[in-house]
Amino acid sequence: MTNPAGDGDRPLRVVIADDQALVRTGFAMILAAEGMDVVAEAGDGAEAVDAVRRTRPDVVLMDIRMPHMDGLEATRRILTDHPDPPRILILTTFDLDRYVYAALSAGASGFLLKDVTADRLVAAVRMVRAGDALLAPSVTRRLVERFAKQQDTATLHRDLSTLTPREMDILRLIARGLSNQELARQLQISETTVKTHVTRVFTKLGIRDRAQAIIVAYETGLITPGSSPR
Repeated sequence: MTNPAGDGDRPLRVVIADDQALVRTGFAMILAAEGMDVVAEAGDGAEAVDAVRRTRPDVVLMDIRMPHMDGLEATRRILTDHPDPPRILILTTFDLDRYVYAALSAGASGFLLKDVTADRLVAAVRMVRAGDALLAPSVTRRLVERFAKQQDTATLHRDLSTLTPREMDILRLIARGLSNQELARQLQISETTVKTHVTRVFTKLGIRDRAQAIIVAYETGLITPGSSPR
Protein backbone atom coordinates (compact mmCIF):
# COMPACT_ATOMS: atom_id res chain seq x y z
CA MET A 1 0.00 0.00 0.00
CA THR A 2 1.40 3.37 -0.96
CA ASN A 3 1.79 6.22 1.47
CA PRO A 4 -0.67 8.99 0.56
CA ALA A 5 1.71 11.57 1.96
CA GLY A 6 4.61 10.75 -0.34
CA ASP A 7 5.95 8.52 -3.12
CA GLY A 8 5.52 4.79 -2.55
CA ASP A 9 6.50 3.96 1.02
CA ARG A 10 8.59 7.12 1.44
CA PRO A 11 6.95 9.96 3.38
CA LEU A 12 6.72 13.29 1.64
CA ARG A 13 9.71 15.40 2.77
CA VAL A 14 9.22 19.05 3.71
CA VAL A 15 11.44 21.97 4.75
CA ILE A 16 9.75 24.83 6.62
CA ALA A 17 11.39 28.26 6.36
CA ASP A 18 9.95 31.03 8.53
CA ASP A 19 11.53 33.48 10.94
CA GLN A 20 8.79 32.84 13.51
CA ALA A 21 9.50 29.71 15.53
CA LEU A 22 5.85 29.36 16.52
CA VAL A 23 4.77 29.24 12.87
CA ARG A 24 7.39 26.60 12.08
CA THR A 25 6.38 24.49 15.06
CA GLY A 26 2.68 24.70 14.27
CA PHE A 27 3.10 23.77 10.62
CA ALA A 28 5.52 20.96 11.48
CA MET A 29 3.03 19.43 13.94
CA ILE A 30 0.23 19.56 11.37
CA LEU A 31 2.31 17.95 8.62
CA ALA A 32 3.84 15.31 10.88
CA ALA A 33 0.35 14.30 12.04
CA GLU A 34 -0.45 13.53 8.39
CA GLY A 35 2.56 11.27 7.95
CA MET A 36 4.85 13.82 6.29
CA ASP A 37 8.51 14.11 7.23
CA VAL A 38 9.62 17.63 8.20
CA VAL A 39 13.31 17.13 7.47
CA ALA A 40 14.48 20.63 8.45
CA GLU A 41 13.39 24.03 9.69
CA ALA A 42 15.02 27.34 8.78
CA GLY A 43 14.80 30.79 10.32
CA ASP A 44 16.00 32.74 7.28
CA GLY A 45 16.60 32.34 3.57
CA ALA A 46 20.25 31.35 3.86
CA GLU A 47 19.36 28.57 6.27
CA ALA A 48 16.61 27.45 3.87
CA VAL A 49 19.06 27.20 0.96
CA ASP A 50 21.44 25.17 3.09
CA ALA A 51 18.64 22.95 4.40
CA VAL A 52 17.46 22.13 0.88
CA ARG A 53 21.01 21.32 -0.18
CA ARG A 54 21.43 18.96 2.79
CA THR A 55 18.04 17.25 2.91
CA ARG A 56 16.70 17.32 -0.69
CA PRO A 57 13.04 17.78 0.25
CA ASP A 58 10.02 17.41 -2.00
CA VAL A 59 8.39 20.68 -0.90
CA VAL A 60 9.57 23.87 0.81
CA LEU A 61 7.22 26.14 2.74
CA MET A 62 8.96 29.49 2.26
CA ASP A 63 8.21 32.68 4.14
CA ILE A 64 8.89 35.80 2.07
CA ARG A 65 9.95 38.27 4.73
CA MET A 66 12.92 36.90 6.66
CA PRO A 67 16.19 38.42 7.90
CA HIS A 68 19.62 38.08 6.25
CA MET A 69 18.20 36.57 3.04
CA ASP A 70 14.52 36.88 2.17
CA GLY A 71 12.38 34.11 0.75
CA LEU A 72 12.47 35.53 -2.76
CA GLU A 73 16.24 35.29 -3.05
CA ALA A 74 16.20 31.88 -1.38
CA THR A 75 13.58 30.69 -3.89
CA ARG A 76 15.68 31.90 -6.82
CA ARG A 77 18.80 30.17 -5.51
CA ILE A 78 17.06 26.89 -4.79
CA LEU A 79 15.34 26.72 -8.18
CA THR A 80 18.51 27.76 -10.02
CA ASP A 81 21.06 25.64 -8.18
CA HIS A 82 19.29 22.29 -8.18
CA PRO A 83 18.77 20.18 -11.34
CA ASP A 84 15.65 18.65 -9.78
CA PRO A 85 14.51 21.32 -7.32
CA PRO A 86 11.73 20.92 -4.78
CA ARG A 87 8.37 22.57 -5.19
CA ILE A 88 8.18 25.84 -3.29
CA LEU A 89 5.06 27.19 -1.60
CA ILE A 90 5.31 30.83 -0.58
CA LEU A 91 3.97 31.81 2.86
CA THR A 92 2.71 35.35 3.31
CA THR A 93 0.50 37.42 5.56
CA PHE A 94 -0.51 39.57 2.61
CA ASP A 95 -2.56 38.33 -0.33
CA LEU A 96 -1.34 41.17 -2.54
CA ASP A 97 2.39 41.30 -2.00
CA ARG A 98 4.76 42.26 -4.81
CA TYR A 99 7.27 39.75 -3.50
CA VAL A 100 4.78 36.94 -4.03
CA TYR A 101 4.42 37.91 -7.69
CA ALA A 102 8.19 37.97 -8.09
CA ALA A 103 8.44 34.55 -6.43
CA LEU A 104 5.86 33.09 -8.82
CA SER A 105 7.86 34.56 -11.70
CA ALA A 106 10.97 32.88 -10.30
CA GLY A 107 9.25 29.50 -10.36
CA ALA A 108 7.46 29.06 -7.03
CA SER A 109 4.45 26.76 -7.35
CA GLY A 110 1.98 28.95 -5.49
CA PHE A 111 1.32 30.70 -2.24
CA LEU A 112 -0.55 30.32 1.03
CA LEU A 113 -1.66 32.85 3.58
CA LYS A 114 -0.24 32.12 7.01
CA ASP A 115 -3.71 31.83 8.52
CA VAL A 116 -4.36 28.77 6.34
CA THR A 117 -6.37 25.97 7.95
CA ALA A 118 -4.67 22.69 8.78
CA ASP A 119 -6.63 20.78 6.13
CA ARG A 120 -5.78 23.37 3.49
CA LEU A 121 -2.09 23.29 4.39
CA VAL A 122 -1.90 19.51 4.07
CA ALA A 123 -3.84 19.54 0.79
CA ALA A 124 -1.61 22.29 -0.58
CA VAL A 125 1.63 20.43 0.13
CA ARG A 126 0.29 17.27 -1.49
CA MET A 127 -1.04 19.22 -4.46
CA VAL A 128 2.23 20.92 -5.36
CA ARG A 129 4.18 17.70 -4.79
CA ALA A 130 1.93 16.10 -7.41
CA GLY A 131 2.96 18.79 -9.88
CA ASP A 132 0.01 21.16 -9.65
CA ALA A 133 0.19 24.83 -8.81
CA LEU A 134 -1.61 26.12 -5.76
CA LEU A 135 -3.55 29.16 -6.85
CA ALA A 136 -6.58 30.92 -5.54
CA PRO A 137 -7.61 32.20 -9.00
CA SER A 138 -9.30 35.42 -7.89
CA VAL A 139 -6.45 36.39 -5.57
CA THR A 140 -3.80 35.44 -8.13
CA ARG A 141 -5.53 37.44 -10.86
CA ARG A 142 -5.55 40.54 -8.65
CA LEU A 143 -1.92 39.93 -7.71
CA VAL A 144 -0.81 39.65 -11.32
CA GLU A 145 -2.94 42.56 -12.50
CA ARG A 146 -1.50 44.81 -9.81
CA PHE A 147 2.17 44.00 -10.31
CA ALA A 148 2.63 42.58 -13.83
CA LYS A 149 3.38 46.00 -15.31
CA GLN A 150 5.55 47.21 -12.44
CA GLN A 151 8.30 44.62 -12.22
CA ASP A 152 11.94 45.37 -12.87
CA THR A 153 12.90 41.74 -12.29
CA ALA A 154 13.44 39.16 -15.03
CA THR A 155 10.13 38.12 -16.59
CA LEU A 156 8.82 35.06 -18.34
CA HIS A 157 8.08 36.50 -21.79
CA ARG A 158 7.49 33.60 -24.17
CA ASP A 159 6.71 33.26 -27.87
CA LEU A 160 3.06 32.24 -28.08
CA SER A 161 3.37 31.66 -31.84
CA THR A 162 4.54 28.14 -31.04
CA LEU A 163 1.08 27.28 -29.70
CA THR A 164 -1.76 25.90 -31.78
CA PRO A 165 -5.16 27.67 -31.61
CA ARG A 166 -6.43 24.99 -29.23
CA GLU A 167 -3.36 25.39 -27.01
CA MET A 168 -3.93 29.15 -26.96
CA ASP A 169 -7.46 28.49 -25.72
CA ILE A 170 -6.08 26.19 -23.04
CA LEU A 171 -3.56 28.79 -21.85
CA ARG A 172 -6.21 31.52 -21.81
CA LEU A 173 -8.54 29.42 -19.67
CA ILE A 174 -5.75 28.31 -17.33
CA ALA A 175 -4.91 31.98 -16.80
CA ARG A 176 -8.51 32.61 -15.84
CA GLY A 177 -8.30 30.02 -13.09
CA LEU A 178 -10.06 27.01 -14.61
CA SER A 179 -9.16 23.52 -13.40
CA ASN A 180 -8.64 20.60 -15.79
CA GLN A 181 -12.16 19.42 -15.06
CA GLU A 182 -13.59 22.85 -15.86
CA LEU A 183 -11.47 23.05 -19.01
CA ALA A 184 -12.84 19.73 -20.19
CA ARG A 185 -16.40 20.83 -19.55
CA GLN A 186 -16.00 24.21 -21.27
CA LEU A 187 -14.17 22.84 -24.32
CA GLN A 188 -16.28 19.66 -24.44
CA ILE A 189 -13.28 17.35 -24.49
CA SER A 190 -12.06 14.66 -22.09
CA GLU A 191 -9.86 15.41 -19.08
CA THR A 192 -7.22 13.13 -20.58
CA THR A 193 -7.14 15.30 -23.70
CA VAL A 194 -6.97 18.43 -21.54
CA LYS A 195 -3.97 17.04 -19.65
CA THR A 196 -2.22 16.33 -22.96
CA HIS A 197 -2.83 19.89 -24.17
CA VAL A 198 -1.68 21.38 -20.85
CA THR A 199 1.53 19.35 -20.93
CA ARG A 200 2.25 20.53 -24.48
CA VAL A 201 1.62 24.16 -23.54
CA PHE A 202 4.00 23.94 -20.59
CA THR A 203 6.65 22.17 -22.68
CA LYS A 204 6.49 24.63 -25.57
CA LEU A 205 6.64 27.65 -23.27
CA GLY A 206 9.27 26.20 -20.96
CA ILE A 207 7.18 26.73 -17.84
CA ARG A 208 6.72 24.58 -14.73
CA ASP A 209 3.09 24.93 -13.77
CA ARG A 210 -0.11 26.97 -13.71
CA ALA A 211 1.44 29.77 -11.66
CA GLN A 212 3.91 30.57 -14.41
CA ALA A 213 1.23 30.01 -17.06
CA ILE A 214 -0.85 32.81 -15.54
CA ILE A 215 2.13 35.16 -15.50
CA VAL A 216 3.04 34.35 -19.12
CA ALA A 217 -0.57 34.98 -20.20
CA TYR A 218 -0.53 38.44 -18.62
CA GLU A 219 2.97 39.42 -19.66
CA THR A 220 2.35 38.48 -23.30
CA GLY A 221 -0.98 40.31 -23.38
CA LEU A 222 -3.06 37.16 -23.91
CA ILE A 223 -5.00 38.18 -20.80
CA THR A 224 -5.28 41.86 -19.94
CA PRO A 225 -5.82 43.43 -16.52
CA GLY A 226 -9.49 43.88 -15.79
CA SER A 227 -10.69 41.17 -18.17
CA SER A 228 -13.35 38.76 -17.03
CA PRO A 229 -12.04 35.78 -15.02
CA ARG A 230 -14.25 33.41 -16.97
